[in-house]
Amino acid sequence: MNLIYLHGFQSSPFSIKGQQLKRYCQVNHDIQIHLPDLNLPPLEVMAKLEQLIQGLEQVVLVGSSFGGFYATQCVAKYALPAVLVNPAVRPWQLFHDLFGVDQLPYRVAEYWTLTAQHLDQLKQMAVADVPNAEKILVLLQRGDETLDYREAQGYYSQPSHHALILSDAHGNHAMDDFEQKIPLILEFLTYSLK
Repeated sequence: MNLIYLHGFQSSPFSIKGQQLKRYCQVNHDIQIHLPDLNLPPLEVMAKLEQLIQGLEQVVLVGSSFGGFYATQCVAKYALPAVLVNPAVRPWQLFHDLFGVDQLPYRVAEYWTLTAQHLDQLKQMAVADVPNAEKILVLLQRGDETLDYREAQGYYSQPSHHALILSDAHGNHAMDDFEQKIPLILEFLTYSLK
């Protein structure tokens, strides 16, 4: 199994959750972990992910926050199993609310400065509903200080695309207990590949 971990906004392939997954799978499972750097403009990220997915077999995804948005687009296109951790549903709106037009362009990383054009690209690439949503497990924490968990809960539980949703009563956006959830995540992904 090839697991692609999609990190969040202003994060990196060296994120805590990505490294926890990598360590766990190296010790406990025969799973190849891929940790692409997503600090690029949205269209470049999707092109990079599509190239990676098309070059691998038995692909599964884990996406955190903004990475959860990208994972959702990949599920819609490739029908891949995915686990989403406090996913961003409408990142264009989130970034608009965070930075407004006054702070755009916003330098995110060495090779990426977020612009108003990127917000439009994100909005255009977003799928209204997700075919094969039964291949998605959404992990939410109601104590998320960055995203309103109810937005993801509503989006992923529509009749046209109903994912499995597990919602913790407290927690935070980083999901500090993520490492404890790794066995559950891998079990879901393995089962969903069948």
